[in-house]
Amino acid sequence: MKTKTNLFEAIIHGIFLILGLITVGCVLLISVYLIISGIPAIREIGLLDFLFGDTWASTASEPKYGILPFILTSIYGTAGAIILGVPVGFLTAVYLAKFAPIQVKNVMEQAVGLLAGIPSVVYGLVGMIVLVPGIRELFDIPDGAGLLAAIIVLAVMILPSIIKMSITALEAVPKEYEDASLALGATPEETYFRVSVPAAKSGIAAAVVLGVGRAIGEAMAVMMVAGNVPNMPDSLFQSVRFLTTAVASEMSYSSGLQRQALFSIALVLFLFIMLINAALNFFLKGERNK
Repeated sequence: MKTKTNLFEAIIHGIFLILGLITVGCVLLISVYLIISGIPAIREIGLLDFLFGDTWASTASEPKYGILPFILTSIYGTAGAIILGVPVGFLTAVYLAKFAPIQVKNVMEQAVGLLAGIPSVVYGLVGMIVLVPGIRELFDIPDGAGLLAAIIVLAVMILPSIIKMSITALEAVPKEYEDASLALGATPEETYFRVSVPAAKSGIAAAVVLGVGRAIGEAMAVMMVAGNVPNMPDSLFQSVRFLTTAVASEMSYSSGLQRQALFSIALVLFLFIMLINAALNFFLKGERNK
């Protein structure tokens, strides 16, 4: 009997090892492919001209391949989505995890799960039909499609990730921590925000970074509401193009150096996401070592 149990455990461990190796192998293959496909264009265009050039005109008679407008747009759009989405998502998670009655919690968790399952194109469609005209009428501008509309759509899209992961982190805090705080005379609000939240900050930080990854990697929804024009993001109402939408909008008809430049944009985007993940791991390890 013991031999069969050991054999079964060895088989399960082997399956898990194979699946883990497949995952790592996929990441390595994607990395190698992007590097091989993207480096030639960077070498031909020039690293500084490519990263810091302020003009993208890939189909002009004298093409230019500066992606600084895309980089700044992605940074501003992601930062704006985090500024709007994180407080809403965090406070919603605290309410659902600690304050909400069980019936309200169940209903709202179902709604959050439904929000997470909505396809990106639906967010973009609702943004085109409702948000873009609303911004145009509210601010009395010629076109509501721009950076502000993209920020609002991204802020809504990252809410499910932040809420669900933050709830999980808050519910994992040992109840003894809260009981001790309440026994010392702290109010429930003080206990939840000064005891439970600090104890769950690693999980909440992971939720925020997951939201950042969702925001910076989104393409379809922002393409539909941001105007998709390669302008410098000079204002919130400027029609702009993100790194992701730059690749998605031109890949179907690209060729030669233009196609290689699009792979280079994908490589830059991939490096951004890798840096975010590395920063998260560094932060979490630092918190565990304290």
